[in-house]
Amino acid sequence: MRSIWNGAISFGLVSIPIKLVNATENHSISFRQIHTEDGGRIRYRKVCELEDREVTSAEIGKGYEDADGSIIPITEDDLAALPIPTAKTIEIVAFVPADRIDPLQMDTAYYLSANGVPAAKPYTLLREALKRSRKVAIAKFALRGRERLGMLRVVDDVIAMHGLLWPDEIRATDSVAPDTEVKVRDAELDLADALMDTLGEVDLDTLHDDYRTAVEEMIAAKVEGGGTYTPAPAAEPGGGKVIDLMAALENSVRAARTARGEKSGEDGDQEREAEVTSLRSRTTKSAAGKTSSTRKTPARKSSPAAPKQVGGKKSTAKSASKAKAAAPKKSTTKKTAANATTKSATKSTAKKTASKKSTTPKKTTKRASA
Repeated sequence: MRSIWNGAISFGLVSIPIKLVNATENHSISFRQIHTEDGGRIRYRKVCELEDREVTSAEIGKGYEDADGSIIPITEDDLAALPIPTAKTIEIVAFVPADRIDPLQMDTAYYLSANGVPAAKPYTLLREALKRSRKVAIAKFALRGRERLGMLRVVDDVIAMHGLLWPDEIRATDSVAPDTEVKVRDAELDLADALMDTLGEVDLDTLHDDYRTAVEEMIAAKVEGGGTYTPAPAAEPGGGKVIDLMAALENSVRAARTARGEKSGEDGDQEREAEVTSLRSRTTKSAAGKTSSTRKTPARKSSPAAPKQVGGKKSTAKSASKAKAAAPKKSTTKKTAANATTKSATKSTAKKTASKKSTTPKKTTKRASA
């Protein structure tokens, strides 16, 4: 791999000569701008505005545009004369746990390669120290005209460096979160956890760029077909608006289980429905038996003897009602006669008592006079 920067790692008083190479590569398919009428290539030419002519790369330098629009030339000598200790050095300033680094800060990744045989021993020493401490190194370095922040960690048997954004280059999260207060139910969280468990883990090596593959196939088809291409019918896009979050989560869990070759919740529901259907059929049969037996009972009641029984019951009910109606009259007559007898007896008793009272004083008087 071609190195893009040569320098050294400063590890205290230890200096490790290294070469910096890109750890990543871009596989995106690039396109050229063309003239749609004739297919001619559209190119950008670097033209000097003052002389109105195209200039070469050797004639192009750097300049800073001031607030008033004037350009201040900046030469490479001006930049080289700046007192930057990290101009050719990756200076380690601290060792911290890896979880202290916010992934938002991570930028371009590089591999650090030992530059020469003498650099092998200190390079290996730093690599093994990072492994045993389970920490990462925070360093400063200068690249492409500016000082940067980096994180050194071990990848296999190589020291890798991730360029880090400065803390003040990370935007705050204000005004990004939803403005309205939303309450999430435990049932929704349970379904979300079930979806996460169903999706599980994935081998990142199995993931690939489907869009790039489709573009490559389209280009190959155009080359073979003389510039023509018939695209496959696109799948219907899903709904952009979630109406029922619970239903969407449940459907997602079923789809994830189906994709993993497991029994989806829908299949389970169908099995349970089949069981319920069988139970319902048995219940229907038993209910039908009960219904048929119930229907046979009125047929027995409709036999010739049935009307007599019904008629006897009705006549008995009528006689009982008449007896009940007559009974109060008799009891009332008896009570009236008894009351009359009681009154006459009371009157006779009163007369006897009065006669006794009238005779008693006479005897008393006679005794008193004697």
